[in-house]
Amino acid sequence: MLTNEDILNFYMKLEPEIKPATINWRIYSLVKFGVLARIGRGKFTLGEGKNFIPALTRSLKILNKRLHDQFPYLQTCIWNTSLLNEFMLHQPGRFYTLVEVDKDGVESVFYFLKGNSKNVFLDPKPDILSRYASEVQNAIIVRTLVSEAPTQVIQGVNTTTIEKLLVDIFSDDTLFASQQGGELLEIFREALSKYAVNESRMLRYANRKRKKAKLEPYLENISNYRQQTGNAANL
Repeated sequence: MLTNEDILNFYMKLEPEIKPATINWRIYSLVKFGVLARIGRGKFTLGEGKNFIPALTRSLKILNKRLHDQFPYLQTCIWNTSLLNEFMLHQPGRFYTLVEVDKDGVESVFYFLKGNSKNVFLDPKPDILSRYASEVQNAIIVRTLVSEAPTQVIQGVNTTTIEKLLVDIFSDDTLFASQQGGELLEIFREALSKYAVNESRMLRYANRKRKKAKLEPYLENISNYRQQTGNAANL
């Protein structure tokens, strides 16, 4: 990771008389042409970052269409926890389909989906999750979509971004019990190394979930680790 200060120091060594405005213009040009990728306020990574595009199964697309037909004005975010396997060392055997919707529509969506399947749960508590939902293959979990959550539309489906994905698993150690501890660290390291992750967007969303104070030092520790291992690789 590079910061504005890193780039400033680099150019100052080459051209001691260079003006800050000139450096800012060069940074803008480097981002525009893909030499740098912006991952947060004043933070960059080398090369054009690869965007995270989650895979959408046929069943997710059908589920999205059913919800859109029944609730055309309801904001939703649909994704499956199998997306996390890409970043994990140990692969869980069961996955959840998460249907996140506006607060006012949570119960309506739950009862609508419950009418067609028994494997639908409304923001289950830990005991329900462990006793029932965890025993079902691809259970559907309906819960509230946090306002201003960072989502993206892929093939007509409003789904998760990498920033939302990471903050969600960091914030909820019950639903994402399989992704905690060392596995959580592995997921973050893999995601940050493979994709362009906007840390500022992550922190804004974490703040909405009241997890910013815990996430900031966690990201800082990962950043320090990446710098140390990067430096060691160059020795």
